[in-house]
Amino acid sequence: MAAVAVAAATAAPLLVGCSSSSDKGSDPLAGKKASGGTVVVGSNNFSESTLLAYIYGETLKAKGVKVSYKLGIGTRETTYGLLKNGTVSVLPEFNGALLAYLDPKAVPNTAAATDAAIKAKLDPKLTILDDSPAQDKDSVTLNAATAKKFHLTSSNTIGDLAQYGSQITIGASPEFQTRQQGLVGLKSEYNLVPKSFKALDAGGTLTEAALKNNNVQAADIFTTDPTITSEKFVVLQDPKNLFGFENVVPLIYRSGVNQQAISALNTVSAKLDTNTLLALDTQVQTDKKDPLDVAQTWLKSAGLI
Repeated sequence: MAAVAVAAATAAPLLVGCSSSSDKGSDPLAGKKASGGTVVVGSNNFSESTLLAYIYGETLKAKGVKVSYKLGIGTRETTYGLLKNGTVSVLPEFNGALLAYLDPKAVPNTAAATDAAIKAKLDPKLTILDDSPAQDKDSVTLNAATAKKFHLTSSNTIGDLAQYGSQITIGASPEFQTRQQGLVGLKSEYNLVPKSFKALDAGGTLTEAALKNNNVQAADIFTTDPTITSEKFVVLQDPKNLFGFENVVPLIYRSGVNQQAISALNTVSAKLDTNTLLALDTQVQTDKKDPLDVAQTWLKSAGLI
């Protein structure tokens, strides 16, 4: 999911010390507004969101902020409601997906325009902070054998694959075949027309397996999918931003996060790029490491805590 000015937040004193609770077993809709200066960091119900919540939350703890966690909440509809009522103070989001929720008809052509459109639609009690360079977005990804055959690396673009289109099958969700952010756009933006298309799933296990087994030579794989590392897949660059923008960005409840905390969140976002997030996701999802430990280890190595 996938470049902003920071809106002011009402100041509250930072508290020395911290607390942490996952609230995994509780009803996410039954939360109460954070009190006593506690910043509640939430996450959606997938592992990358939990990892990002820990990255942001542990950063705040290191600055003396009292933090608790509300993890695995559920759908965007639920998390957005909890932010609006102040139950959650900070939530890692993806700017493109958030905008699609707020305004499905919006089609911004830059990350800055994406963020501006989000701010125009957000509840006044909420704002987004600075984008992270890290993106979790759709891509055209090659298996190792295909990349080697055509002498392509992660420095190459989708356009560099165009001359080999007649030799490849692309795999993706059924919708990819008719969408602008799919075969239609690959042709219009990059002149890439594959020999054939194989309908699979949306960057899931079917697509991963088909690419690994060379049933397809290219596929729509999300850019922080750990199989990119484990299978030595090659993600091609998308300089025309066909697949839009899915930058990691903190969504905050304005009066629940003060300016010092905002600065800390922006600092950690600036350090997080797609390759780093991919490596951290791999540790959690493939190596089965604890996401809190992974977050803390990276933050220490980056000099953030």
